[in-house]
Amino acid sequence: MNNFEFYNPTRIVFGKGKIAELNRLVPKEAKVLILFGGESARKTGTLDEVEQALGEREVGLFSGIEANPRYETLIKAVDKIHQEGYNYLLAVGGGSVIDGTKFVAAAVNFEGDLWEILTSGGTKVTSALPFGTVLTLPATGSEMNKGSVITREATQSKRAFMHDSLYPQFSILDPVKTFTLPPRQISNGVVDAFVHLMEQYLTYPTHAYVQDAFAEGLLKTLIDIGPKALATPHDYDLRASLMWTATLALNGLIGAGVPQDWSTHMLGHEITALYGLDHAQTLAIVLPSMLKEKLPQKQAKLVQYAQQVWGINEGSKEQKALQAIELTRAFFERMDVKTRFSDYNLNDDVIDPLIESLTQNGMTALGEHHDITPEVSRRVYVASL
Repeated sequence: MNNFEFYNPTRIVFGKGKIAELNRLVPKEAKVLILFGGESARKTGTLDEVEQALGEREVGLFSGIEANPRYETLIKAVDKIHQEGYNYLLAVGGGSVIDGTKFVAAAVNFEGDLWEILTSGGTKVTSALPFGTVLTLPATGSEMNKGSVITREATQSKRAFMHDSLYPQFSILDPVKTFTLPPRQISNGVVDAFVHLMEQYLTYPTHAYVQDAFAEGLLKTLIDIGPKALATPHDYDLRASLMWTATLALNGLIGAGVPQDWSTHMLGHEITALYGLDHAQTLAIVLPSMLKEKLPQKQAKLVQYAQQVWGINEGSKEQKALQAIELTRAFFERMDVKTRFSDYNLNDDVIDPLIESLTQNGMTALGEHHDITPEVSRRVYVASL
């Protein structure tokens, strides 16, 4: 196990009816800007519930944060804060709304070109407005981490950044809020959480027995409950386990002291930026091909994954690894998330633009060994057609 420092100050308030706790969690003197996505927050009653829980506090609203939050939209929220003087932010929605809120929180007092928050990876961030979240969509884990991913439409760039000041002060997780989500969002959420786990777990052995056991348990949980949560949308226990699993998948715990990959995410981000596919759809396209491409380097961990997660105990090491990869693809398909470019009416015309975009964005030495070059990425994309 590698040396590590684990820090996570986010308070999790979990369970049915917990939005009422906002009155306790948000400072009494706060002037609160609520950030959210579309009209679903209002139609489902969640926004009214949030506003009621905030009581007599002065509250403003900012809507329209996209599924892939756009820089162009978020700077409007920054302007609104400057004009109206809000000093506390509250994200109501899924990971995209929370990611967008993190950018806004960092941008309000940032000196210089706001895009430098992204291009620096967050290293130029020095402070952020305090904020909390009300999670309505389990997927990204953004409710309990310090990271964010933002898209700039003008340049078709999708960049990630992180900073210790961007942990939410609290996150309210009420599984009931997932009951009205469209099936596609549940499917995407399961796949997103699954690949978050894989990016931290499926590298090479480092004798990190605790982290491996946590990751394997969470992967098996998603395999078990994912299809059930899709089939029975009002099963509280299933949705509760899904919500908590997605949070644990990317709150820093299983990634502490172990090598991490994240190449699947980087290749996936370019697909979203150029062709608009859902984030989880891009992950489902890339991951199986990436695992096959990197099988020689990842074989030991793939065999462990095959045995511990899928119960595969027959065959050679390579056979076990390949079978585990195919079962992973089949799981994504069972979650109604397709795994080929052709499933989304994309063909080999997409390859050159994707490689060019990867190169322009500096994604030329990816993976736990920093050996995924544009040539390797091209092979992965081609294998995903």
